[in-house]
Amino acid sequence: MHFIITDAGLARSRAINLSGTRLLAALLGLSLVLMLMAALLYHWVFLKGAREGWPVIGTLARPVVGDEVEQRDRFMRENLDAMARKVGEMQAKLMQLEALGERVSGLAGVNPQEIKAVPGRGGMLVSGRPLSLEQLQSTLAQLDQLSDQRKDLLMVMESRLFDQRVTKLMIPTQKPVHAGHVGSAFGWRIDPFTGRSALHTGLDFQADPGAAILAAAGGVVVAAETHFAYGQMVEVDHGNNLTTRYAHASRLLVKRGDLVKRGQQLAEVGSSGRSTGPHLHFEVMVQGVYQDPHKFLGGRNLQLAERVPAPAARPGR
Repeated sequence: MHFIITDAGLARSRAINLSGTRLLAALLGLSLVLMLMAALLYHWVFLKGAREGWPVIGTLARPVVGDEVEQRDRFMRENLDAMARKVGEMQAKLMQLEALGERVSGLAGVNPQEIKAVPGRGGMLVSGRPLSLEQLQSTLAQLDQLSDQRKDLLMVMESRLFDQRVTKLMIPTQKPVHAGHVGSAFGWRIDPFTGRSALHTGLDFQADPGAAILAAAGGVVVAAETHFAYGQMVEVDHGNNLTTRYAHASRLLVKRGDLVKRGQQLAEVGSSGRSTGPHLHFEVMVQGVYQDPHKFLGGRNLQLAERVPAPAARPGR
């Protein structure tokens, strides 16, 4: 097929020769362009008429638009219902968390009434209705507020429990030697050197030379030195004006300024200083006043040497 294009102004013409294949391809391309333009025009006119309510187009578009709106509403309702179920599960978990917090509050010394943020709910389901988006958003906002309150209260309980834990670790309740009986208790006794009545300011633990001397609680070493009466001694500050002293050691394993934890070895049992034989002299002081270590260590965990055969060496101070 031949096409001749003539330009009258320029007085010239141009011939285009199309074979059958090229002609078919051109017709198909033109058809596709026309169909696309028609679809776009139809879509634009259809939607514009449906939105603005044109008499004829509005009537024709109403069923299609109605189906789209119905599908959209159904989709939103299904999502809202799913979210509502999740919110219900969150509320149930929050109430469980409240019950757990109420049980733990007693350990932390917090009034259980202070952590009651979610009232108990229950009963038989008689009828129900779906939640609206606004109601769901309001419920989520309340849950967010309650969760923040619960977080703050749990942080308070965590802080108090941590303080209690630290305080407990700083109280000298650990026996300062693994194996050893109390040879001389706290109080008045006959001094082994002078033969006169004198105040014994601690507990004497009978132990073999070289036995481990352990920290009765965590603290800071404030003294690790040789004393004319205590011999090689270690003194540990546990805070709150509470200190412990470990005397007559044969070898010190810590130095002043060291941080020690409960049960850590401080020294080895010996007989240095004013002593008549290998043993550990253990003291507890509160604000510089000697206390009976028996009250801290627990009497049921100690056994006086008088109840068992006494060793050959007689402990002194």
